[in-house]
Amino acid sequence: MARFRIGALAIGSLLAITVSATPALAEGGQTYYLGELTNAGLDTGYSEYNQVEQDDPQYGWSLGAFYVTGFTSVSRDETPTFLKLADDTVSLHFRLDQDIDALNGNGSLSIADDTNGYDQSFEVDKQDFGRGTFIVRQTDYQNSKSAPQIYVDFLASTVSENADTEVQLFEEGDYEATLDYEIRNDPRKVPFFGVSILPEYTDYHITFSFSVRNGNAMVFLFDSSTGSELTNESLTENGFTIDMAKSRYLDVNVKREVMAEGRDELVEDVRSNAPAEDGKQYTDEGIYTITATNPTTGETTEKKIYVGTDPVMKAYAVTGYSIEEIENKVAQGAQIDDDGTITWPTTKAGSEPPATPDSANAAEPAEDNRSISMPTIIAAVVAIAALAIVAFLRGRGDASNGTGDPGIPNNPNESIRSQEKDGDHAE
Repeated sequence: MARFRIGALAIGSLLAITVSATPALAEGGQTYYLGELTNAGLDTGYSEYNQVEQDDPQYGWSLGAFYVTGFTSVSRDETPTFLKLADDTVSLHFRLDQDIDALNGNGSLSIADDTNGYDQSFEVDKQDFGRGTFIVRQTDYQNSKSAPQIYVDFLASTVSENADTEVQLFEEGDYEATLDYEIRNDPRKVPFFGVSILPEYTDYHITFSFSVRNGNAMVFLFDSSTGSELTNESLTENGFTIDMAKSRYLDVNVKREVMAEGRDELVEDVRSNAPAEDGKQYTDEGIYTITATNPTTGETTEKKIYVGTDPVMKAYAVTGYSIEEIENKVAQGAQIDDDGTITWPTTKAGSEPPATPDSANAAEPAEDNRSISMPTIIAAVVAIAALAIVAFLRGRGDASNGTGDPGIPNNPNESIRSQEKDGDHAE
């Protein structure tokens, strides 16, 4: 493991640099190359950005390459933005492709030891840059620029060709980076003595910028009292706290709604419709809508949380019914459980709304008709027939006692004798 001489302005734990003998390309992962080579003049603090011309010592060949691994996706804009998820570690690498003592296979070209180097763009004071200096600076979510981290003698520390230098990035942010180095050209060396007469020097730098962002649009909500995580449509009596999980570039807004006095609707409390604050507690009663938008991806996540104890408001937060619909269901006998769900009392037909009084009364006659069975009807018919027979027989009995119809004789024998007498009189 090689070591770098780190400049005096390198502070904090923004970066960790390691050197390995082989390239550290991620297996199966994505790789994105960065960096543009320009001629920086000579002893101008690497402030010039001139196109490399044909007469430049470094023309037609590359010193090495910077590349990024460990990201989920990248927006390929002028300044690339690398999106990472929770398990991703975005890493910047440099692969050295040359022998720094014989650049492009030419023993007259080498990386010089820049003993009075400085960088005007990064405001790095004059110091011994050694054989190449790598400088990186971060701008955070508050648009505050950190002091540049300076890694002097960068190229000498990579030891050999095809060595890989890894710069591991830990935070979201915007990054500017440059590799400043000076090439020495010895076209006039004294043979056998190795003495160079009037060597020539040219400054170059490889510069690039990039950004790192979290790729999700998530914020985490926790119960202010118990500390348990609250998911979408959760209920809490204690209030909640927002944790942005260091996703500093999300646009998060919190809106609180409350019941209007004497009305069947919610009205927005505009005093609580504002950007969220990381770590802030929200304890006032109401329905909170927390909206998180990732400006890089355009993705939006919305969560609703009810703070309070009102059962109707709980149901509104959980069920999606309007206040009027919830109150109508309650008037018909529905119940609102502690978790805000609406349930109906169990009936023979299952968990259905109970019938209204009008519909129950209308059903009673039908129920009475269904209660008269067929055996009852048959018995009634038989009884009526029996009564008819009895009445008939009783009528005949009255006739035989002289109480019946006078045109009908009561005794057949008397009728015959009467006819015989009538015949005798006729003779």
